[in-house]
Amino acid sequence: MRCNTSLTEDEKIRYSRQIRLVEVGKEGQEKIKGSSVLVVGAGALGCPVLQYLTAAGVGTLGIVDNDWVDETNLNRQVLYSLKDIGKPKPLAARERLKLLNPEVTFNMHFIRLDKQSALKIISPYDIIVDCTDNFASRYLINDACVILNKPLVYGAIHKFSGQLMVLNYKNGPTLRCLYPEAPHPLEVPSCEEFGVIGSIPGMIGSLQATEVFKIILGLDGVLSGKIFMIDTLNFNSLISTFERNPVLSEITELGEYEDNSLCDNKSVKDISAETLLKMLSKNPGILVIDLRDKEDNDDIGFKTIAIPHYDVSRRVKLFSGKDAVVFYCRSGNRSITVINYLQKVHKMENLFNLVI
Repeated sequence: MRCNTSLTEDEKIRYSRQIRLVEVGKEGQEKIKGSSVLVVGAGALGCPVLQYLTAAGVGTLGIVDNDWVDETNLNRQVLYSLKDIGKPKPLAARERLKLLNPEVTFNMHFIRLDKQSALKIISPYDIIVDCTDNFASRYLINDACVILNKPLVYGAIHKFSGQLMVLNYKNGPTLRCLYPEAPHPLEVPSCEEFGVIGSIPGMIGSLQATEVFKIILGLDGVLSGKIFMIDTLNFNSLISTFERNPVLSEITELGEYEDNSLCDNKSVKDISAETLLKMLSKNPGILVIDLRDKEDNDDIGFKTIAIPHYDVSRRVKLFSGKDAVVFYCRSGNRSITVINYLQKVHKMENLFNLVI
């Protein structure tokens, strides 16, 4: 909370359309100026959230992201332009947002929020906005907010659909009250797999910013204990309610949020092309699965079945009962992730990572 929240004459002019609202007024605008909000994720959802909070005069904005602007971001992350490609997102965001409102204080955190950093980074802020795109981060943020007693504004998008809710508001329900445990990363859809239309995060992000304003101003109707869902292809929308679960909400310390086995290569058996040739000569039924992107189609010298790594969880039956299954990707990272998933979740054996 800022000490000096008095409005300057320029600010009175800038925010005049907000101040005219009965629900805001001069006192409400001073509350907005005195507030601090942390936006975790400066991507598709984070861009509209940051733009509207900046434009409205939120006094201090924290931006957490460890990614760089990429050309594939530009269809939905409209805060950035071609000139920003290659820049750290928090830096590029601040440069653009400063042009929109130089009176806002921006704190950049070019870091991936993790168990070691979460409490320290989240602690100084009044309200937290979850604009991330993975469940490990979402559960980490939720649990940190419960420990620190911070309200959390949650948004999510998928194809033409979106979700919105406010968690841990005035001791209200948390993410674990609705979804007690995070799903496995390979068992949930992603933008990489199914894509997303650029306007959907713009809509959901704008609604997230609106919930932030309602919390700051102390207005009724905050989306606590409710989840708003909308499918814009047919404009069906739904609000479902859920209750706080005292047991699931009893969080006193941060747990483990990354599935360490996903990147653990200690339990993964490598196989060379020479060894695979010998195995195939004895058993032609061995499956060789190509996890590479469609664009990466260089011939590796073996008959393969192309399966995107994110589709493996839906093709598990294909691997069941096989004497051996060999996975290939250029770097080995996807193969390691998939093999660890199949070993841990589906208890499969005789899985190999092809090293060429």
